[in-house]
Order: sequence, then C-alpha cells, then structure tokens
Amino acid sequence: MTEYKLQTPGFDARFPQQNQTKHCYQSYLDYHKCVALKGSDFEPCKVFWHTFQSLCPNDWIETWDDQRANGTFPGDLSIEQFKDVKKD
Repeated sequence: MTEYKLQTPGFDARFPQQNQTKHCYQSYLDYHKCVALKGSDFEPCKVFWHTFQSLCPNDWIETWDDQRANGTFPGDLSIEQFKDVKKD
C-alpha cells in the first residue's frame, strides 16, 4: 500500500486572507509558467504544483486544463516577459 504524506501549503504573504481562492489560481498560473520556462522536472515548479493541488477544487483544475487545451483559458500564461530577462 502506498503511504501518503498529507501536507498543506505554507504561509504566503501575498495571500494573507482566510479565503485562498486567489492563492489557488495564482499557483496554477505560476506552475504552468514555470513548466513552460524550465520544464516539468525543475524542482521549484513542483512547489506550485503541490500548492494548487492542495488548495484548488478538482473541478476547477479539470476545467482549467480543458480550457488550456481548447485555447479558451482566461488567465495570462504568457512567458514572453520572462524570456527577455538577461542573466548576469
């Protein structure tokens, strides 16, 4: 039998309110932007994945995934602004 470790996301100062809807949505966006830039094996992206998986209802995630696949997702998943950042 597989052992599961239940864990909730830590505090994020950007979302101090009790309602974590915005935190859920922003983590979903951040995850997909991170994966687009760095790939799914990039360890820091997994923090966003765990956060939105913990906070977002499964129905929302399924709906957003369908919308992304259909090109109708209303959120900004563009990564162009991050590609032009020069590394020192």
